Amino acid sequence: MAIALTMFVLGVLLGFVGAGGSGFIIAILTVLFGVPIHTALGTSLAAMVFTTLSGAYSHFRQGNISVKTGVIVGVFGAVASYFGSKLAGLIPVNSLHWLTGGMLLLSAVLLVARLFIVRKIKTADKKEASGLVVRAAFVGIVTGLLSGTFGIGSAPFIQIGLLVVMGLTIRESVGTTMLVILPIALAGGVGYYFQGFLDFTLLAEVVAGTMIGSYVGAKFTALAPQPVLKSAMVITPIVAGAIMMLS
Repeated sequence: MAIALTMFVLGVLLGFVGAGGSGFIIAILTVLFGVPIHTALGTSLAAMVFTTLSGAYSHFRQGNISVKTGVIVGVFGAVASYFGSKLAGLIPVNSLHWLTGGMLLLSAVLLVARLFIVRKIKTADKKEASGLVVRAAFVGIVTGLLSGTFGIGSAPFIQIGLLVVMGLTIRESVGTTMLVILPIALAGGVGYYFQGFLDFTLLAEVVAGTMIGSYVGAKFTALAPQPVLKSAMVITPIVAGAIMMLS
């Protein structure tokens, strides 16, 4: 119950700032509740299947998803995520704490690029269709491997890849990212499950708490100024990464 209540509070915060929060989930589970980091990574990754499902459906209804690109990136990303989960099982616990924390800090840097720099671009240059599969495979493999190995959503990495490598518009990159995360999170979660790093009771507590909390928190998003929300989105992975690296 303590975990579910804590995840609810965290969900309210994440729903308010519009952040995925997988890194914060990992940090809270490992530092506050003493959950082994490999189990925390698997739980966080599996939880994203549920937390991004409604977002992906909403973006699809609004026409924000490039389905063909999303499917190709997602398929390659899923394969890479599965192998990434296997790789994570070989990394020592202490090293994984540092590596995951470092990836969260790097994601904050990419969030700054996306929120404060990339958003100034109204549209992205469309890339040649001839190399679609190769470019999509590259984005999928890189982001899937990161997600599977470190248990993070990799949303900033995926969005930057879709913008720069795939040539999607900003609106398409945001929506398509939600679609891409689904197979990546599912495959990575399966990989952690087969290694014995997925606790379904813990997963249920995390999903219930964060989904209900984020729904409540989203109600208050309109009350905050945009600069506050943008800053909070960047600060969230920084704090989570710092907690991981200092624990």
